[in-house]
Amino acid sequence: MDSSTHKLYHEHDFDSRQFLENYFSDKPDMVFGDDSLTFLIENFRHVFTVGHINGDILIDLSIGSFVHHLYSACEFFKNIIVLKVNNRCIMELKRWVDDRTGAFYWGHTSTILQEKEENSDQFEDQNAKLRSAIQHIVKYDLEKENMTDPLVLPLADCVLSAWLLDVISKDQDDYIRYFRKFSRLLKPGGHVILIGVLNITYFTVGKDKFQGFPYDEDFVRKALAGEGFIIDYCKVQERTAVSDLIDYKAVIFIAAHKEK
Repeated sequence: MDSSTHKLYHEHDFDSRQFLENYFSDKPDMVFGDDSLTFLIENFRHVFTVGHINGDILIDLSIGSFVHHLYSACEFFKNIIVLKVNNRCIMELKRWVDDRTGAFYWGHTSTILQEKEENSDQFEDQNAKLRSAIQHIVKYDLEKENMTDPLVLPLADCVLSAWLLDVISKDQDDYIRYFRKFSRLLKPGGHVILIGVLNITYFTVGKDKFQGFPYDEDFVRKALAGEGFIIDYCKVQERTAVSDLIDYKAVIFIAAHKEK
């Protein structure tokens, strides 16, 4: 299968539960734990506690329906608004938020976060805190001027996007266009946090291969600078996982703020 036949995350059917099982579960054969779980948790904890990123509203635009990247966020933001392009992802996330039978298990990620803290007692109610903080789960359309039309969202103190730009963009122009659209959701001087995988061309979910947009650290730095953002923190980790499910070379975490 060449890249021209790969599916598009935002246009084709996407098995959100299989995606979680492949890349975020606690199963013994899930080899992405260091890249997709620990790396995110450590860096989110760092930018929120050291970088002083906080406020009233955080808007999350991320691939799939994972939640572990928001455990630290709910300590620093009163309200979290989650935007999803895919109905199955919305259903999967709502199942967890509503604490329904069959919801995906995230206890292993809470444990990772506890291990990073001197006092882990505060995380006993971490799931309840996060569920309470997620105020809205909203479907959006990437091609609309107002992606959540007819709903108009309040501007956010922080916009967070994990791995989404990597899979909705076909080229550099797409990446910049979508990032510009995401950044319009920010208040003046607001922060953006981007997580991506460098030099990806595909990822696999079940029997389906989805396209990825390959880019390097230099490109994303220039893209943010070109849109008026100042990078406050950047961390790149070389891939640790051995698997043919996906072909990225490294994981990147960037926190930046918009010049007023």
